[in-house]
Amino acid sequence: MNEKEKYHLEQGKKLPIMEDFFTIQGEGFFAGTPAYFIRIGGCDVGCHWCDVKESWDFNAHRLVSIDNIINNLKQFNVNTVVITGGEPLIYNLDLLCNQLQQSSYQLHLETSGAYSLSGKWNWICLSPKKNQPPLEEVVKKSDELKVIIHNNDDFKWAEKYAQQVRKNCRLYLQPEWSKKEQMMPKIVAYTQSNPKWTVSLQIHKYMGIP
Repeated sequence: MNEKEKYHLEQGKKLPIMEDFFTIQGEGFFAGTPAYFIRIGGCDVGCHWCDVKESWDFNAHRLVSIDNIINNLKQFNVNTVVITGGEPLIYNLDLLCNQLQQSSYQLHLETSGAYSLSGKWNWICLSPKKNQPPLEEVVKKSDELKVIIHNNDDFKWAEKYAQQVRKNCRLYLQPEWSKKEQMMPKIVAYTQSNPKWTVSLQIHKYMGIP
């Protein structure tokens, strides 16, 4: 990366984009609604069960200008834009958010919370990871807590952050895809006994869409 590109990256004028696409939100509170996804490459959180490990390597993804990202988005009739990763908060998202909100898009962030918050958001979905726990500043501003259940200990992890989020934060338990047959009965039983939680499914995988 040359000095000019490094400067643009630091300023948030360019971002390493793995992919962007128009689809249906498959998880959490907005599951089933149309959304445009912008997946930013680069992540050092390192979840062993991550289903987009190809997003981890920053150098594998091209730097794309904010203007080009927004021009691609404007081809579609959509109101909601989801910024995901990778871990998007590695980067400065202020400029991207400012320009998108000038066009009246609703901006949703999907994050592990491991990095400081940048950008202004209409909705923040926090999915905390044990490898690199979330920062308190992100936890306190989250609208949705979505905990991936891979083993029994993850229920304790979920409760830890349920006690830290805002009172009106939505709480979701979601089975890790490769363990869904094993963990789903446990999630159902846990949710029945602890009704503050809601079950989240990756419905886009059932529908066969991105």
